[in-house]
Amino acid sequence: MSKRKIITIIDDEPDILKLVALHLEKAGFAVKAFEEVSSFMKSIGKFPPDLIILDLMLPGEDGLDICKKLKADPELSNIPIIMLTARSSEIDKIIGLELGADDYVTKPFSPGELVARVKAVMRRQMPREKQQASDMIRIGDMIIDTRKYKVKVKGKNVELTLTEFKILHILAKKKGWVLNRNQLLDSLWGDEKIVVDRTIDVHIAHLRSKLGSSGKLIKNIRGVGYKIDDE
Repeated sequence: MSKRKIITIIDDEPDILKLVALHLEKAGFAVKAFEEVSSFMKSIGKFPPDLIILDLMLPGEDGLDICKKLKADPELSNIPIIMLTARSSEIDKIIGLELGADDYVTKPFSPGELVARVKAVMRRQMPREKQQASDMIRIGDMIIDTRKYKVKVKGKNVELTLTEFKILHILAKKKGWVLNRNQLLDSLWGDEKIVVDRTIDVHIAHLRSKLGSSGKLIKNIRGVGYKIDDE
């Protein structure tokens, strides 16, 4: 069974939250609802949703400012946003879309139409998700961004040398496979390798140290080589 997509709604009107949540849940989505900004911002960093429905007229902070903050955050910028608001002027729509919103729905609205728009935005998001998934390797608490050459453990950046990153990437691509030192050397330098195979042991030791709690994912198979596994 596929995992249900999570839709986060932020709106200071409880009746609207209940109405939208009801229709989204009937359509098969999981829903998180927030009436104010602070609890929403605390939640989103820990549990980012698949899509956000954002009211623009919120107490204490303008929804446009929230949208701008989310789109400026590299960890959250790819989450699609549908603006739901009583502001119906053309300039508000233009500003919202220019800030990165994926759609703009004005109040009063049809719940059925809103659900249809959510589904449409999610369909457009799917190709981007597939591309992002191919760029990201997740093993345990570790995330390897192969496009940006970055590694995070429990959300914190880990500084690796290029060679350390390449070794980690090679092992992660073959999760569960045991690679001997010569295979790792060939993948790193091919016919141009001028180092001895024990150099790999030094790099692996540095990797384990830098990865902290995730260092244990790199396992030494005595007499054979190394593998990455989260089991």
